[in-house]
Amino acid sequence: MNRYLFKTTLTNSLKTSVNDVKRSTGNVLAKKVFLVQTDTTVGFLSQNGRALAEIKERPFNKPFVQVTSSLRTLKMLTRVPKQHKNRVRRAKKTTFAYTDNKAIRVVKDKGHAKFIKPYGWFYSTSANEKSLAYDKEFAYAKSDIIIEDKKGLFEGESSAIYKLFKNKIQRLR
Repeated sequence: MNRYLFKTTLTNSLKTSVNDVKRSTGNVLAKKVFLVQTDTTVGFLSQNGRALAEIKERPFNKPFVQVTSSLRTLKMLTRVPKQHKNRVRRAKKTTFAYTDNKAIRVVKDKGHAKFIKPYGWFYSTSANEKSLAYDKEFAYAKSDIIIEDKKGLFEGESSAIYKLFKNKIQRLR
């Protein structure tokens, strides 16, 4: 398995490094499993949900949280109920579950959003074994590409999750 390691600061150099690799490898890079510091905690990102399900040892039909960096992409992924549009637009570090069985978080953190933007969206999950704490060796072994900034990778607080209905909202986490 080819492995890539990018250790840069989250500035234009990270964007340039990832874009250079993306251009040279084509769309294949989108199917890899990335280990990155997300806006909330260290996590695995991939557009291949099956690969993430294998890593986390969970059923393939159980959906993952999707992350995107733009509201335009969110609009393509799901329909936000009219009553909740401002809430979704202004929320930070919050995941919203929709009635179409999708859970999507719009990333506001500039560094993480720069990474996501060229791809549009990713499936996201925490970089740990099933219901255990973050383990660096496990995370490094299971990822194809590791992207680390000068702060390194650290376990932070997970995002709040709300279920949106047409006229009501329910806190899940």
